[in-house]
Amino acid sequence: MKNRIAIAFVILASVLTLAPSSARGQEASAGVRKVVDKVVPQYPSVARRMNIQGVVRLDVLVAPNGAVTSIEVRGGHPLLADAAQTAIHQWKWAPAPHETHETIELRFNP
Repeated sequence: MKNRIAIAFVILASVLTLAPSSARGQEASAGVRKVVDKVVPQYPSVARRMNIQGVVRLDVLVAPNGAVTSIEVRGGHPLLADAAQTAIHQWKWAPAPHETHETIELRFNP
């Protein structure tokens, strides 16, 4: 039963990450732990003027209480990565018995 729930969650998460998450053209995909409070990154005006777009990949360490402990950028343009980190530091995950590593991908499209 737990495996079926996990598979259903993965399928649902995959479907949700295909749909745009905001009018600004940013998409987010998250790890297994549920995000309960999400802040949409601000598209940097300099990046918009320079038509910089793409995906920022982040590894986020989340404490048992759901707060972000640390963020490591795994890829993406530095201007977009700064905006992504600023937003992700404000995210809150559901409580868990131990800290977790969450892989986040944020897509920036002008």
